[in-house]
Amino acid sequence: MAAPKPNPVSEQVSQVIKTCQAGWTVLRRRGPSQIQFWFIALAIGIAAGFAAVFFRKGINSLQAALYGTEDVHFLHSFAASLPWYWILCLPIAGGLVVGLILHFFTPDGRVRSVADVIEGAALSDGRVERRAGVASMFASLITLSSGGSSGREGPVVHMAGVISTIVCRYIHADGITGRDLLGCAVAAAVSASFNAPIAGALFALEVVLRHFAVHAFAPIVIASVAGTVINRIEFGDVTEFVLNTPGALQFYVELPAFLLLGLICGLVAVLVMHSVFWAEDVGTRIQTAISLPRWLRPAASGALLGIMAIWFPHIIGVGYETTYRALTGSLLLDQAIIYAMLKAAALAITFGGRMGGGIFSPSLMIGALTGLAFGLIATATLPDVSGTHTLYAFAGMGAVAAAVLGAPISTTLIVFELTGDWQIGLAVMVSVSMSTALASRIVDRSFFLTQLERRGIHLAAGPQAYLLAQLRAGSVMRPTGDRRSPDPDTCARMIEEHLYVEGSASLEAAMPMFDSAEVAFLPVVTRTRAGELEQIGALFHIDALKAYNRALAATAAEEHS
Repeated sequence: MAAPKPNPVSEQVSQVIKTCQAGWTVLRRRGPSQIQFWFIALAIGIAAGFAAVFFRKGINSLQAALYGTEDVHFLHSFAASLPWYWILCLPIAGGLVVGLILHFFTPDGRVRSVADVIEGAALSDGRVERRAGVASMFASLITLSSGGSSGREGPVVHMAGVISTIVCRYIHADGITGRDLLGCAVAAAVSASFNAPIAGALFALEVVLRHFAVHAFAPIVIASVAGTVINRIEFGDVTEFVLNTPGALQFYVELPAFLLLGLICGLVAVLVMHSVFWAEDVGTRIQTAISLPRWLRPAASGALLGIMAIWFPHIIGVGYETTYRALTGSLLLDQAIIYAMLKAAALAITFGGRMGGGIFSPSLMIGALTGLAFGLIATATLPDVSGTHTLYAFAGMGAVAAAVLGAPISTTLIVFELTGDWQIGLAVMVSVSMSTALASRIVDRSFFLTQLERRGIHLAAGPQAYLLAQLRAGSVMRPTGDRRSPDPDTCARMIEEHLYVEGSASLEAAMPMFDSAEVAFLPVVTRTRAGELEQIGALFHIDALKAYNRALAATAAEEHS
């Protein structure tokens, strides 16, 4: 009996299935560096976009439920009519819930935000903490919904990082691919959160990856566009602030005023950042002095915020209503100054109490109020050569935010995309350039990099500083018994003279010892259970320098590819 003839269609289908399976195996085992991964970037962009939209809608829904208003865009005006005890109790209850979430789901009771994403990009191959990141998102959701005075971009950016981390671990992505996919997720989250595709892509490159490598640009743009599309499907193609054109700039004559505004905004940004760090330090000292449980710290800050909100409800939440009033010139001079000071104080209390949220939106509000106050004074002083005072509010909004974020390019574009007005470009660019130039010399480049510097993570100085902290002596040493190892008696004598490093120590700690002791090598030791030192190898100065040079070369190759 003759064998049946094979079906050509079945053979083709079988071949396609086998090819797909083989491709998936390569993707799982070797990561997308072996194939084009734009589709993965698109998928991550869609997922991060949905996360940002759901986070925003969650805040709006929970705020509406807790404060009993139908339109959260006018929450501040509505909150003024609520009973004082409700305004007081909401942030306290919210802080208590936040404290419990962070206590049980994070190791240190601290909310994860943009600084942790930057750290993950630089030191962890594009990975961030997953469990703590999810807990931080819920903590920030409750903070912003119950009276906390912060922004929504920080938790959204970190949640996007969690999404990319899950994907990277699943496909075993290498360091370069992991960082690129992290940039894709961040770009999509920012774009979906603010309907700002250009700024979202540049934010990921400028702030998170901190380079503009060509290989990262295409997937990040794809993800950013995906996030924007998701935002527009849900909210429509509308800008965050619907405004009329603020007026014409009196070219040449008025530019010095915007230069001065930029310097003032730079100082304001520095004061805002230092007030947050001061509040964190004071909060930690008080917590230690009175033995306050860490889960009660956010509730204590919530009490302070509730007291402030009874008389000044504009500090509640993101603050877009007050920002809109500043940009439209609907506030008086004394109101703009007082509101800016109170918002900065409320922001410091929120961060000092470890409640959650980001700093970008509050910096927009403080900047708009600062710019409006300056504009009211400037236009009243020289009315014949001045434009409208709202133009200064626009420029101030961008200048303070850019100095805080350390991101002049993406912040300038975010201001344009939030307002839809591209006629104010010169004023915003001049103010932003001056504010960032001043602030970056007083703090460590930005709020996020200063946060990391305070934790002992030296990213602000560049890879030449932080790469030494990544390399461990145990991974660079010549193990004991290696033919190139030094004489054991010499090593024992050096250990007795306390010239040694532990295997877990970084080259950042070892390199100064080479200079001070003027030796060619250092014994590498580990501690036994009995506490005694046991030599496991020797770290040579030349080996440390070679490892450092290789790390620098790899970083440079990635940034210029």
